[in-house]
Amino acid sequence: MTASRIAPLALYQEVAERLRQRIFSHELPPGTWVDEQALAEQYGISRTPLREALKVLASEGLVTLKPRRGCYVTEISERDLDEIFTVMALLEGQCARATAQRASDTGLARLRQIHAELERAARTGDINGFFEANQAFHHELQEIADNRWLLQVIADLRKVIKLSRHHSLFSEGRLEQSLAEHRAILDALLARDADAAELRMQEHIRGGRSALARIARARSRAA
Repeated sequence: MTASRIAPLALYQEVAERLRQRIFSHELPPGTWVDEQALAEQYGISRTPLREALKVLASEGLVTLKPRRGCYVTEISERDLDEIFTVMALLEGQCARATAQRASDTGLARLRQIHAELERAARTGDINGFFEANQAFHHELQEIADNRWLLQVIADLRKVIKLSRHHSLFSEGRLEQSLAEHRAILDALLARDADAAELRMQEHIRGGRSALARIARARSRAA
């Protein structure tokens, strides 16, 4: 395994970001023991910034520091996903409610533009494009909601969800279902119906969890 060396003056945040991306790509899969000495040698740094970086990742839930045993990439269980998605549905539902109440015409136009990208990706079966547009839609909605605490908690939870080895859009029929859910969310936002926007977003988040559960069951049967 090769890795580019980090310049001596780099901050521990850069180390954390490099490790974060290796975790998200599953180059360091869940359950992996983090070999601090090997990583320090790969990056050409001392153990001090590496340990500070691991503390950052631990605060995000991406790694687990075990006394006298070292550091491990966090393993996420089906129960973890159930609990995380329950919280996500509440938080993102609140964002949708706030957006319906306070979005400007310009903000709504931007959401319509991003949704058009979702429609195009769905027509061509472009899962990566759909995923990127989906992320952009949620991010824009959260920015309009303009609650930095909600944004921070949602961002941290989404990082933990990335520990899952599966992606909901790979579940059969999920892309079409997700698109329909987005249409319902957008309709509620354009109507400035806060109650409907919150409910439709909660249904959308729960739909993502159900799709992941179907993938997990299918993998389990095939194993």
